[in-house]
Amino acid sequence: MSTTAHSEPVKQIHIAAHFPGVNNTTVWSDPEAGSHIEFDSFRTFAQEAERGKFDFLFLAEGLRLREQNGQIYDLDVVGRPDTFTILSALAAVTDRLGLAGTINSTFNEPYEVARQFASLDHLSAGRAAWNVVTSWDEFTGENFRRGGFLAEEDRYGRAESFLSAAQTLWDSWRDNDVIADKAAGRFLSRPDAGAYSYHDRFFDIEGRFNVPRSPQGRPVVFQAGDSDAGREFAAAQADAIFSRHGDLETGTRFYADVKRRLAKYGRRHDELLILPAVTFVLGDTDAEAADAAAEVRLAQVSAATATRFIEQLWNVALPDFDADGSFPSFDPVEGESTVSKGRASVRMLGREAAEVAEQWRAIAAAEGLSAREVVAKAFHRGGLVGSPETVAHQLNDLVQSDAADGVILAPHITPGGLTPFVDKVIPILQEWGVYRTDYDGTTLRDHLGLTRPEPTTSREAAS
Repeated sequence: MSTTAHSEPVKQIHIAAHFPGVNNTTVWSDPEAGSHIEFDSFRTFAQEAERGKFDFLFLAEGLRLREQNGQIYDLDVVGRPDTFTILSALAAVTDRLGLAGTINSTFNEPYEVARQFASLDHLSAGRAAWNVVTSWDEFTGENFRRGGFLAEEDRYGRAESFLSAAQTLWDSWRDNDVIADKAAGRFLSRPDAGAYSYHDRFFDIEGRFNVPRSPQGRPVVFQAGDSDAGREFAAAQADAIFSRHGDLETGTRFYADVKRRLAKYGRRHDELLILPAVTFVLGDTDAEAADAAAEVRLAQVSAATATRFIEQLWNVALPDFDADGSFPSFDPVEGESTVSKGRASVRMLGREAAEVAEQWRAIAAAEGLSAREVVAKAFHRGGLVGSPETVAHQLNDLVQSDAADGVILAPHITPGGLTPFVDKVIPILQEWGVYRTDYDGTTLRDHLGLTRPEPTTSREAAS
């Protein structure tokens, strides 16, 4: 038994599931992998998460297919179906599972997004959540009428304004604004129901919001930024933050940093949850799981994917490159990236490209690895690996040590990749008393231990 499994007080673990689509987490070529666009895959995945009593399912969003060397990036070949459409359909085939989706605050409008999430919250009986993200690159913006208009330094300013405007719209209806007049056989709304006014440098809107207050009051708000501005945004306004710090060392630092910011905004420690995304590989023994995890890492970084990453770092097309051989003998080309569009480049690793290239060559020489093997190692973020009990220990330690409040599981196989975790790890956590045996409430706020927010005192906001 994990030492932290007996510690007092014991934190309850939050677990969610990320349907990753096709990216370098998913092993889409595995015979067990299914479609990433057909509804049956999403339904199977969601219902398995609900069987495991997960808090929510999370869908990311891509507003444009990525390109490299003028061609669609290998991992984007299946496209990206619309987030709201999928979540609305999943509301009809699940009962308690939260439904979280990424929607961009740069290329949308507050009224439209607020209305869609309020509608989803009604349709799902209070299970909707919005992951607020930003975008500033012109490449993505070309799909929209204001393509590329937003300066990078304005992206969080607009996001904060966008969320405030959406909250003003949600709060424009109160719980008692709709009155049942049964004698007359009709429903009446109070005269000022839905009236709103919001004015600042980003938005100048006023009118009437046409969706009554939803079961959660407001949908749950997630945020995923890791920059200082992103952390500050989350501390000020988010209910939960998606983190990429899924290990004890970096997780505890991130957790402490974000939680300490809450007091500045008059918020308690438990009003913002920290949920890192983690992968997992299970085996009958730890050794078996470790071997399987090594195979998964190589499958995630195919020769084509490794070549794309190396082209990004070297900043040049490598049409005849053999990823299972050695790295290029020349140094990376300096200057703005010319090979990839619409994706974060490996050149954004916090160091000069030449320094990274030198390190990768050194690792290859010292350990006898191919270029592909080094890339797989460089982009591996750890994860939960071991027997079911070992993985349960790892997850419990992460939460009880205040490195996280829970995790968002990203399986490498979809849609059936959650099944081993639900069958083998969840029962252990339930036996330890650190994970629910059934849902205690009906809304996502219930699952996450978040209170239902009261409407603001005023129906208007201004800069």
